[in-house]
Amino acid sequence: MSHPDGYRDKCGTPMYSCQLIIGYLRGNFIAIHMTFDELNLSSPLLKALDDLGYKHPTTIQEKIFSVIMSGRDVIGIAQTGTGKTFAYLLPCLRQWKYAKDRAPQILIIVPTRELVKQVEEEVKKLSTYMTLEVVGVYGGVNMKPQTLRVEEGLDVLVATPGRLLDLALNGSLKLKQIKKLVIDEVDEMLNLGFRTQLKNILDMLPPQRQNLMFSATMTDDVELLINDYFKGPVTVEAAPTGTPLDNINQRVYYVPNFNTKVNLLTYLLNHQEEMNRVLVFVATKQLADQLFDEIEPHFPGVVGVIHSNKSQNHRFNTVDQFQQGNYRFIIATDVIARGIDIADVSHVINFDTPEVPEAYMHRIGRTGRADKTGISMAFVTEKEKESLERIEALMNYNVPVVPLPADLEISSVLTEDEIPKVRMKEVLIQLPKRGEGNPAFHEKSAKNKKVNVKVKHSDKMMKKYGKPITRGQKKK
Repeated sequence: MSHPDGYRDKCGTPMYSCQLIIGYLRGNFIAIHMTFDELNLSSPLLKALDDLGYKHPTTIQEKIFSVIMSGRDVIGIAQTGTGKTFAYLLPCLRQWKYAKDRAPQILIIVPTRELVKQVEEEVKKLSTYMTLEVVGVYGGVNMKPQTLRVEEGLDVLVATPGRLLDLALNGSLKLKQIKKLVIDEVDEMLNLGFRTQLKNILDMLPPQRQNLMFSATMTDDVELLINDYFKGPVTVEAAPTGTPLDNINQRVYYVPNFNTKVNLLTYLLNHQEEMNRVLVFVATKQLADQLFDEIEPHFPGVVGVIHSNKSQNHRFNTVDQFQQGNYRFIIATDVIARGIDIADVSHVINFDTPEVPEAYMHRIGRTGRADKTGISMAFVTEKEKESLERIEALMNYNVPVVPLPADLEISSVLTEDEIPKVRMKEVLIQLPKRGEGNPAFHEKSAKNKKVNVKVKHSDKMMKKYGKPITRGQKKK
């Protein structure tokens, strides 16, 4: 079957869109989804995808595959939930070749420990029918087991910047065979302060390599990194930054205070059974713990909380319990949001409105994944309306406002942070300097004034007796 004009590149290779028009029937074009069989994938990869039940590539997977296969440096702009992990893994694994020295050929750098584990698992799924070793390393745990594992040999390394640099500097990790470098979630990596580590790692890598960078937002810091280390990169954009995903139903509730937010969350969970796998995002670790303490008694045993102060085992176990359906919902901070990749999240709750608009996009991108529908809700107070306006400006979309349930309890109890502070006008009193007539510093009496003056004995006698007094004549 021939392809319509305009769907071939300069070399004559067919170019596909996610819904390619390939036929004509009764005067109407017919659109169908492209399949993975139409990509230039190897049999082991196709078999692994078939086992996973994946038939059709997502937009970013389809658009970026041939570009990465060409060997060019690539910048992928894709929102969370668009399938970008497979977008770079499929072409990288397709071009991977076995080597005897077992030094890593593919290096994938991600910002969080959770994301290391997620990407490592994705590589294992795709390489089921390949003789390939993948290792994930991250900080916060003992480095010795990771050192031994790296020294045994590997093909694909997934790492956080800090631990990667530690292993490279102590000589355990050899980077001379790296052929493909992937930097995923680079915008978040820079936000977390990994700029110096990233630059040090890039300087240690062989110059002849392919650079792949994926980000949901294109910031000035990201562009500086690209200008310094990338060679004529091709930008592939799955959706413009800030574009709301079509399969996410967004809504806003206006609430007066924190305790009413707690009541609303409790109410919705009690009245909507379809909220069976919910992510609740908050801004700070303290707020996460506070919300957990408030709501856990209403839902004992089915709620978890994760943030950077929790131990690594606690965080992994909480995500596992959520994935298995034992937890109905978990409370998480924005930093952890990047490391959560869970299928079939039914709802995302923005318990508070993020000040950075892009953070909102990352949050809601946890639902509505892989062309499935999802729901996001934002609980917005009067103080948070400005943040919501910035989010809507970024998306060029006004999020629909939903009225509060009629029987919802509106709390009048305010938290410490919500109680209005009475600010007293500060009056600064300038104390006078010494010697400016302050009555507290009166003049000393004449007899108390001491002057270091040497007085002769004869003068003392004269003053005392009114005449000179001699000691008498010396005896001869």
